[in-house]
Amino acid sequence: MPEEILVNVTPQETRVAVVESGILQELHIERGWRRGVVGNIYKGRVQRVMPGMQAAFVEVGLERAAFLHANDIYQSVPLEQRDEEVQLSQQAASASIMELLRDGEDIVVQVVKNPIGSKGARLTTQISIPSRYLVLLPQSRVIGISARIEDEEERKRLKTLVSELAEHQGGHGYIVRTNAEGQSAESLAEDLAYLGRAWNSIERRAKEMPSPARIYEDLSLPLKAVRDLIRKDVEKVKVDSYETYKHLQAFVSKYMPTLSERIELYAGDRPIFDLYGVEDEVGRALDKQVPLKSGGYLVIDQTEAMTTIDVNTGSFIGQRNLEETVFRTNLEAAQAVARQLRLRNLGGIIIIDFIDMDDPEHRRQVLRTLEKALARDHAKTTVYDFSPLGLVEMTRKRTVESLERQLSETCPECGGRGSVKTAETVTYEIFREITRAVHQFEAAELLVIASPKVVARITEEESSTVAELEESLKKSIRFQADEQYLQEQFDVVLL
Repeated sequence: MPEEILVNVTPQETRVAVVESGILQELHIERGWRRGVVGNIYKGRVQRVMPGMQAAFVEVGLERAAFLHANDIYQSVPLEQRDEEVQLSQQAASASIMELLRDGEDIVVQVVKNPIGSKGARLTTQISIPSRYLVLLPQSRVIGISARIEDEEERKRLKTLVSELAEHQGGHGYIVRTNAEGQSAESLAEDLAYLGRAWNSIERRAKEMPSPARIYEDLSLPLKAVRDLIRKDVEKVKVDSYETYKHLQAFVSKYMPTLSERIELYAGDRPIFDLYGVEDEVGRALDKQVPLKSGGYLVIDQTEAMTTIDVNTGSFIGQRNLEETVFRTNLEAAQAVARQLRLRNLGGIIIIDFIDMDDPEHRRQVLRTLEKALARDHAKTTVYDFSPLGLVEMTRKRTVESLERQLSETCPECGGRGSVKTAETVTYEIFREITRAVHQFEAAELLVIASPKVVARITEEESSTVAELEESLKKSIRFQADEQYLQEQFDVVLL
């Protein structure tokens, strides 16, 4: 499917939208005051080692200390063993954190997950540096090929070529990215040379700079988008900022000159995100309910532990029978779910409650449709079969906050519950508090301050109750509406 990448730049924020066939698929946001740190490399200082958690907190200069688990600590291996494809995390897993780190020690680390909520950034010492076609693994000698390159002959060609080139660049390990498919030896050699220079600079800065310090910063969002998101089916990258356009042209001319003609300065009168209704789509991406063309809909609930997605037939009644209606709705929902996960950048554990299907073949086809739709996702996903309860469990790698968490904040009125107490409930709470206060303290008169809606209900619908309360307590009660009070807030003041 033809794709376009739209880059919208303002002094406050940069947004990158990936549009397929005129439909928004992904949105990436970077705000100058809160730029993401994934991929950055720091010289940090171990702040506290925690044997019970097999982890340590490391001070790297961010707002909160970052978290480093023992499994993410690289341990050097004898040179003769480094040619084997050994999982570095498995090497570290058997060692105690006390054997690997000590308080106050300097250490070079890379951020693999941005700070999310109250949690600090997640770190690793297993450094990786991406470029256009390759990812450098300076502590390994493994040559890996992206699973998305399916042609076996091309996989062999790339592995042989990169292995030969790597021998002349210090013998480091590399992952060959999907973008490398069909590329020439010259293009790959340029990438290796660039990565070699980057690593030499990192090593030099790690020796010279005091901790904590940032010794390598990943690219800005527009450059990162061009590096990571441009594929064969991306027709244009449209940018609405001349300065950013010049930066992109310079970057592309240096590292991927064949793509220069795809970078285009957008100078239209309409805002660039209005071209395909991107702004409207962003607004809808914050809604819990997602309509399907058939008349069905999804309900997406994001919680701290997981995201749940419920599929409903809605107004879709089908043409044949119930099973066929359910099957068609689930097929459409599977594709919609894959798109919403990318668009909303939902990660972690995801539970999908498809409508119950009796036919095993229908379940198999729905699962296959979901997996096929997820194949275009840049984030790693793992999908499991239907559970005995008819649920599909899956995971999606999370490195940054979801779109909702980036653009929204907890509702101050409901505190994130999604609902508030009714005016009736708050009214009865006020009556109970009045009785409690009179029995505890001496007062000639009471003043109740509450939201206008609650006060209106009390004075209009509960006036007789108030009169009875004043009679029984032998106290005068006044009510005052205050616009600053939320519906659940009130104060009983003794006068």
